[in-house]
Amino acid sequence: MKAGRGAKVSAPRGAPSRPRERIVASAQDLFHRRGIRGVGVDAIAEAAGTNKMTLYRHFGSKDDLIIEYLSYKGKKSDEIWAEVEAASPADPVGQLRGFIRKVAKFIAEDERGCALANAAVELTENGHPGLHLIQEFKVRQSDRVAALCRAAGASQPDLLADALVLLIEGARVSRRSVGAVGPSANFVRTCEAVISSSGIRVSEDQESPSQPRPAKGKTNRRRQ
Repeated sequence: MKAGRGAKVSAPRGAPSRPRERIVASAQDLFHRRGIRGVGVDAIAEAAGTNKMTLYRHFGSKDDLIIEYLSYKGKKSDEIWAEVEAASPADPVGQLRGFIRKVAKFIAEDERGCALANAAVELTENGHPGLHLIQEFKVRQSDRVAALCRAAGASQPDLLADALVLLIEGARVSRRSVGAVGPSANFVRTCEAVISSSGIRVSEDQESPSQPRPAKGKTNRRRQ
């Protein structure tokens, strides 16, 4: 059951012991589950087992916490890319398909969608530093996908990269809006079809990826 506004919140399991680390962990958890605008510093301080005075001693404002949250999400993405590269060294086709499988896993398991895209919708102030971070991250990811498409031999690598990025963004929104059995359920197959249409050849020994199953209890059934 989701906690309502004003409900007591607690720190995530395994939360660190130092106040700053607890504040960061609690902010990350609450921002992701409730949205940036749906969480105030009082709730974050309470979840971290501390008070507003301590929170403001470590972070001058809520915006500073938002920046910390967005930076953390960007770093996690860099780790994912490192894992993809390590799993298929010197194999751009394998890396491209491995990245798609990684994204599909996150889509299936997290109904909240892309934290950075969600934040971009909520941060409506012109010039908010968080928007710059989000743009920087999205451009970096798009550039990485395009580089793989070029290395894999796509006939129109930039167009393929744009198509895959749009499929990723759209699938995460669809997962949130209509559930796991909506269009996002065919994310991997759709990406594979688009990749194949670009002239990229997949060797016979490369196993065709399957669509990860959504987390239990988070599947919405389509009406018959």
